[in-house]
Amino acid sequence: SVMRLGANEQVVEIETVPTGSLGLDIALGVGGLPRGRIVEIYGPESSGKTTLALHTVAEAQKKGGICAFVDAEHALDPVYARKLGVDLENLL
Repeated sequence: SVMRLGANEQVVEIETVPTGSLGLDIALGVGGLPRGRIVEIYGPESSGKTTLALHTVAEAQKKGGICAFVDAEHALDPVYARKLGVDLENLL
């Protein structure tokens, strides 16, 4: 998400979902991915996109969130997802 920060504008508190990576959460500047927004994760194959998405889904579900996983690459491994903490029965 992109936000223009000006001297005359108030800073808006953004509710976030942790990614499962403290370093990435800090680098994002707000502590995770913005909650309630569509986020696209882009990168070459085997770069960790699916793992990052599944970690984030697991964190959101722990906080009571409802998540949808659009598997355009057909890369979802249910066994791996469960090991990361994803509740597949409540995943859209």
